[in-house]
Amino acid sequence: MEHRSSVARDVQLHIHKTNDIVIHEPRTTGIENRENGGTIFVPGIRLTSIEAPEKKLTLLALRLAVLEKAATGLGTLGFIWATVVLLGGFAITLGTTDFWFITVILLIEGGRIFGRSRELEWQHQATWSLADAGINSFRLLKSSSSKISKRVKPAFRMKTYNDRQIKAEITRIERRVKLVTRRWESADVPILPYASWVFVSRNISKILQWFQIMAAITCVVLSTIKIVRRNFGDIEKGDTDKRNREAALLIFYSLALAEASLFLLEKLYWELNVTYGKVLEQINDECEFGHLGIISIRRFFYDAYSRCVEGSVFDGVKMDMVSFAIELLSSNSPDEQLMGARILQSFSTSERFGDDTLQKIGTTFSSVERLVEMLNWKDPEEQNIRHASAVILLKLVRKEQNSLRVAGIPGSMESISSLLYDCRISGRVMDGIGEKSITADHEDYGFYEFNHLGLQIFKKLARDHENCGKIGSTRGLLRKIIDFTCAGEMLLKDTNVTRSQILTVKRSLQVLNMLASTTGSTGKQLRREIAENVFTVSNIRDILRHGEKHPKLQKLGIEILTNLAMEDDATERIGGTGGILRELLNIFLKNVMLESEAQVTTTAAGEALTMLASESKQNCQRILKLGALENLVEALEVPNLRVNAAPILSNLCTYSAEEYFLDLRRVTNALPTVLKMIISEDDKLQEVMVGLAARALTFTKYEESTIMFQRAEVKQTDLEDVLVQILKKYQYPPARFPRIRRFTIELAIWMMKASQSNVGTFKNLRVENELENVLDTTSELECFNIFSGTVGLSRCSTSIHSLVETALHLVEDL
Repeated sequence: MEHRSSVARDVQLHIHKTNDIVIHEPRTTGIENRENGGTIFVPGIRLTSIEAPEKKLTLLALRLAVLEKAATGLGTLGFIWATVVLLGGFAITLGTTDFWFITVILLIEGGRIFGRSRELEWQHQATWSLADAGINSFRLLKSSSSKISKRVKPAFRMKTYNDRQIKAEITRIERRVKLVTRRWESADVPILPYASWVFVSRNISKILQWFQIMAAITCVVLSTIKIVRRNFGDIEKGDTDKRNREAALLIFYSLALAEASLFLLEKLYWELNVTYGKVLEQINDECEFGHLGIISIRRFFYDAYSRCVEGSVFDGVKMDMVSFAIELLSSNSPDEQLMGARILQSFSTSERFGDDTLQKIGTTFSSVERLVEMLNWKDPEEQNIRHASAVILLKLVRKEQNSLRVAGIPGSMESISSLLYDCRISGRVMDGIGEKSITADHEDYGFYEFNHLGLQIFKKLARDHENCGKIGSTRGLLRKIIDFTCAGEMLLKDTNVTRSQILTVKRSLQVLNMLASTTGSTGKQLRREIAENVFTVSNIRDILRHGEKHPKLQKLGIEILTNLAMEDDATERIGGTGGILRELLNIFLKNVMLESEAQVTTTAAGEALTMLASESKQNCQRILKLGALENLVEALEVPNLRVNAAPILSNLCTYSAEEYFLDLRRVTNALPTVLKMIISEDDKLQEVMVGLAARALTFTKYEESTIMFQRAEVKQTDLEDVLVQILKKYQYPPARFPRIRRFTIELAIWMMKASQSNVGTFKNLRVENELENVLDTTSELECFNIFSGTVGLSRCSTSIHSLVETALHLVEDL
């Protein structure tokens, strides 16, 4: 018994193309040779000379910290000198002016040093509360009640709204506006009841900054006056208590002047770079963060500066923006989480920094876990964080190693699945028993965008065999993906349909196709589960029936059917679904003078029909009942259709019931065309034509076949010579057409059984040698029609050895 058609090998090749890892050669870039002004190219190694923009900030923080620490050191020394030497040893002998100058300088410098440490704290706080472009919860609390009243009032005016709808609208708005939280935000703390604006972190930071500047200027003025005038009082001869007073005072005033001058120099350097030099804005532009990124840049700079000041001056230099963003992801503050997610999203999608960023994220397992966890956040207020996490993960899983890391996280498939929500179902979810309503705020929540990201992530993950198994075993996920393939007549034929709707259908079909083409036992289980879903085939039928304007969708749907047809049960389910075979035939037999895209769809339809007709008597009968036999015979004359029309007719001749014998005799009308192509063509087309001839000739008598040879102007001796040459040429048949020797031997057996003269001709051509060579070179590749990866699924009932032995007996009997 003959098993599946030759297109199965094409399906197997398609499976390999879908699931095999594609290894690209590393990009080769050059190392700049600064001495010669040229570039050194190192093959196979990717090198880049792009420096991180934030290095300028860490260097600036280092220089400022050096000045700050120098000023602080001098201030500490001056304070010790004043308290121990002057006020401790000479307080009584000091003049009134010096005593009060020293006291004032110590007080204002002490206040300045204290204010400096507090200023850094409030500078940090300013970046925390402004993380979302200056929008903080303080203003949201004030305006929340008015927002609700303004948005709900129109609802009461609409006569079409009932009480239930009004209540649902109020609930939806209240969910969007957080009125109660369990902790205070920095901008919400009412330190003073009627002057809360004073305690905005940005304002306090400015107050402390100006206080320090004024304190330093005062210190400079007082110290300079004393150093210039040197009016330290008269020292009487023999007065040992005042002997070293002048030197001690000069040292103190000099230390105070140096400290205050260094601080003012630091502030001047800060202002020249930050305020006038716009270094933060420049780095923001280089990082490509956009108008919201300046907050992140400022926060990074303050953090780097704080580390340099509080610890070693080199602590801040060790910081980089990616590590900084990863730390922010682990924060409990939504503002910091959003800031970190936005930084990583910007860098991971950047052409300049994307590779390095993704490499660092991928090697930090905790950050990958955090990103996956954020996908579960359903609160509309957190949709920006969720969206950024999805974009980063999409970029991350484009590399196979990272996709394995993501898939290896417990619950990752469920988290990614949470991105999928079919809002086209109008808030209904099938629960297996009935339908239950769900409340969802999808007015502003961008469900289409999340759907696209989720489907794209699954598409990248499905490249790996193990990941496909995890996708299939995740509860409810396969059903979600199949639901997205739903596209009715209105959607497919509407000229005003949005691109996002079509894109959702396309990506879901792509994911489903990759799952259906999975190899091995995993693929067998997935194909069974996909075929058992009652919506799979019917959704694809709608796409085939109404998707003339979307040939790419049709092609994907057809490929899914072709992959599912590798399983016998699925073959019967597809054929038994009304309209599937008719739509495939309509697509396959339509006018072939079309654009290349439609021709690809036509070819895919032919392959699907071949698979569905293979080893399926019921599907063959269904095709014959549709009256497509004449059109399929005529398709042999069309260059773009003949390579698929031939195996379809071969299956009809092999697996149809006896009551269709007279109908199938009409296939013999195409024998002249078939014989000509066997003589003139080669490779795949020659294989399918030899196979069709071997089956079509069984419906004729020898006398009738002689007439066919005459009409084709082909001599039987010429055909016999071609068959022997095929056996010589293809000692090891290629994977693209593995059954060419099998079909050749079958056709030779028919010819030898039909006429003794043909046996003599074959014997003269030494066909025995070629047949014996077939016995020595037969491979498993020739014993199967359908493969799952490299494993054969369906073995031919008649082995090639049996065919060779039959042919040898016929030759020997002569």
